[in-house]
Amino acid sequence: MDFKRFSLLIATRTILAMLTLIFLTQAIMSDGYHATVLLLSAVLLIQFFEITRFISKTNAELVRFFEAVRHADFSQRFELKSLGTGFDELGSTFTDILKRIQRVRSNQEAELRHIKAIIEHVPVPLLSIDHNGKITLWNNSVRRLFGTNAVTHIDDMAQFNEDFPKKLQSILAGERTLVHITIDDMEHKLIISATEITTATQQETLLSMQDIQSELALAQLQAWQDLVSVLTHEIMNSITPVASLAKTAVDLVQDVQEKTRTLPAITDEITEELDDVLGAVKTVARRSDGLMQFVTSYRRLTRLPSPNKKTISVATIFDHVTTLAKQNWQKDNIELTASITPQALDIHVDPDMIEQILLNLLLNAEHALITTAGVIEKKNSTPKIALNAFLNVRGHVIIEVADNGKGIENKNMTQIFVPFFTTKKEGSGVGLALTRQVMLAHNGKVAVRNNSQGGATFSLTF
Repeated sequence: MDFKRFSLLIATRTILAMLTLIFLTQAIMSDGYHATVLLLSAVLLIQFFEITRFISKTNAELVRFFEAVRHADFSQRFELKSLGTGFDELGSTFTDILKRIQRVRSNQEAELRHIKAIIEHVPVPLLSIDHNGKITLWNNSVRRLFGTNAVTHIDDMAQFNEDFPKKLQSILAGERTLVHITIDDMEHKLIISATEITTATQQETLLSMQDIQSELALAQLQAWQDLVSVLTHEIMNSITPVASLAKTAVDLVQDVQEKTRTLPAITDEITEELDDVLGAVKTVARRSDGLMQFVTSYRRLTRLPSPNKKTISVATIFDHVTTLAKQNWQKDNIELTASITPQALDIHVDPDMIEQILLNLLLNAEHALITTAGVIEKKNSTPKIALNAFLNVRGHVIIEVADNGKGIENKNMTQIFVPFFTTKKEGSGVGLALTRQVMLAHNGKVAVRNNSQGGATFSLTF
C-alpha cells in the first residue's frame, strides 16, 4: 500500500513537471512572453528539485537504516510519515527491526554473561591450548591453581614440571591422565581430561584439571583406618584372654612357691622348676601387656576427634611446644631457633592437636640428631633444630621443623607417613601417620624434604 502511494506521488509530480515543461516550450516559441518563460523556468527547476528531494528522502532513510544495522546503533528511530514520502509503515518496520535485533543482541549478551559466570565458578580449573601453543585461562579455579606464575604459552608449564608441556601436548581428546606438579612449593596431583573444540576460525584443546591430592590422601587414610580398626579389634579379642590367663598363672605359681617353702620334703630341683615356670609366665604376661598397649596406641588413628578450632597466635603454640620439647636438650647440646614472620601471625586450628604433632616432630628431630651425633661432630657443626612459621606466596600459613642431621633416605620418603612404618627400634609408626591425619582434619597437608646442607625439614601447610 505504501509503495502504491509512493508511486502515485512520484507520478503526480512527474506529470506536473511535464505540463510545466510543455507550457514553457510554448512560451519560448511565442513572442512577448519573456516574463512567463522566466517564471515557468523557475517553476520547472523547483519541480525537478522537489522530485529529486522526494526520492532522496527514502533513499537517505534506507542508508541510515543499513548503517544503524551495520554499526549496531539501536538508538535510531524512523518516522517517515513526517517526510511525506508515503512510506509510513516502512519507517515503523525499520524501527521494529532494530528493536528486534537489539533484543536478540541483548539476550545473546545476557546468555554469554551467564555462561561466563558459570565457567568462572566451576570448581575444576579449565584452560585451552591452540595450535600455536597459546594458553587461555578460562576461570578463577585455574588462575588460583597457577597463582602469580605467568602462564601464557605451553612452554611456561615447564616451571611446574619439566615433562608437563609434553604431557599436555600428547594427551588426546577423550583421554585422561594423572600428572604430578609443584606450584609455589606445593605439590598437586592433577587428573587432566582433554576435549577438542573447533570454531569457524581455529581449533583448540580444552583441558580440565582436577586436583585430587586431598582426595587421594583421604582415601588412603580411610583405607588405613579400616585396616587398623580390623586388626586392633581382632588382636585385642585374642590377646585379652591371654593376658588375663598369664596374670592368673603368675598368681598360681607364686601361691605354689609359698606353699613349697613350708614343705621340707620338696627338693631344690622342683623349686628351680617353679622359678623357671614363674619367669616364663611373667614374660608372657609382660609381653601381653606390651602388645595391648601397642594395639591401644594404634586405636588413636581410628578415633581422632573432630578439631575444636579457635584462633591462636603461632608464638603461643611455639612457646608451649618448645618448653616441653627442649627439657633434655641442654645435655645433648642441641640448639633451638624459632622464627615467625610476621611476628603477630595467627592461625585458626585446634591448639591441642597442633601442639601434639609439633611436639612429635621436635622429638623426631631430636632423635635424628642424637642418632647422627657422630656425623655432626665430623662436620664440626652444632646439632640444630629450627622451628619456623611464615606465609607463603598463596597466603597459606606454613610451619616448618628442620634439623641438620643426616636426613631421610630416599627409599623411606614415601613410607614415613604410612601407619606401622618406623625406622626407630622402639617406634610404633603412629606419630607421623597421626600428624598426617591431623593435618587432613584441618584441610591441610604435611610434607618432608631433605635439606641441601644436610638434615630434613617437615612442613605443615594450612
